[in-house]
Amino acid sequence: MPVIKSVETMIVQLPTRREHKWTGLTEVIGRYVIVRITDSDGRVGWGEAPALKDWGGEFGRYFGESALITRAVIDTYLAPAITGVEVGDIVELHRRMDAIIRGYPYSKAAVEFAAYDLAGRWLDVPVHVLLGGRARTRVPVTHSIGLISVEEAVAEAAQLAREGIRTIKIKIGVDPERDVRIVHAVREAAGEQMEICVDANEGYATPGEALQVIRRIEPCRIKYVEQPTMGIERISEVARKIDIPVMADESAWNAHDVLQIIREGTVQIVSIYTTKSGGLYKAQEVAAVCRAAGIVCNVNGSIETGIGNLANVQLALASPAVTLSCVIPVSVPAEAQTGQIGGIYYKDDLLAGPMRLVDGAIEAPTGPGMGIDVDERKIEQYRVRD
Repeated sequence: MPVIKSVETMIVQLPTRREHKWTGLTEVIGRYVIVRITDSDGRVGWGEAPALKDWGGEFGRYFGESALITRAVIDTYLAPAITGVEVGDIVELHRRMDAIIRGYPYSKAAVEFAAYDLAGRWLDVPVHVLLGGRARTRVPVTHSIGLISVEEAVAEAAQLAREGIRTIKIKIGVDPERDVRIVHAVREAAGEQMEICVDANEGYATPGEALQVIRRIEPCRIKYVEQPTMGIERISEVARKIDIPVMADESAWNAHDVLQIIREGTVQIVSIYTTKSGGLYKAQEVAAVCRAAGIVCNVNGSIETGIGNLANVQLALASPAVTLSCVIPVSVPAEAQTGQIGGIYYKDDLLAGPMRLVDGAIEAPTGPGMGIDVDERKIEQYRVRD
């Protein structure tokens, strides 16, 4: 039985296609930690932590992990703890990581992704098989429009509609007047067939302020409102007073958070991350609790590079609870880009080949492990040197 022999970390920075920000974000996306695990037979598995210091749970319940913090946690604590674990023993992997240090779910997720990739390559099966099988063959993509100008958003929405993207998420929560204006403008530019959702990232100070904005955008036929304010109790208050479904994101990090959401009884959607819970294994716990409670889900993320995004795709393929379009990138290296913008946030990627987008959905990768090989030349090209 092969065992984990070594764990290496490196920081990369991908060039962005355009600025992409949301409420509360103070640093550029794409500066993330890459993990490479090698087993005793010489196989390699890859993982990623899309760590952002500004991203954490409500009221300080959880906290941000910068790239430097994540690398230090993995190098100092997690790597020594998991050396010698048998390839494929994900339960033991988590037991050792949780025993050596509390918290740091993004750091643990990055290590776990690499371990799953390694196990899939050893067994010659895709990771979704290790997660229980495939619930679907394609993952519909929601394209996220960040905090850009109304004019830029209108142009982007029109192109997305031409490309066949079927769902757009608009970042709001900064200024009520701007928020109302951009939602109406995107609806007009994208057409009536486009599904539109909005995400305030806890940006509204009170449920009342959130409700005022939501009622002004209701005519735009909004699919759901994501995390309008901070706090499970307060987003539940919003949910009680509107017909549009409310999604919990910052309020839903793990299965315990979902139990609290269920007790409130009003939030209808939970956004599952492969990272907030600490990896695919624990993200499945979130999905299982949601499904038992009748809460529908999507897979969301922090605009990962292709390495982390493959974990998103594998979870979405395997989870029956994930019935909504997913807010994830379409990871495409520079040489395969053709001017498409749907799901494209970077000018290049770390994968050796592109994800395939068909009718607004990512087709299931067919390779073993996470499904697409990593281009190590690209990692060296975009590696951030100390």
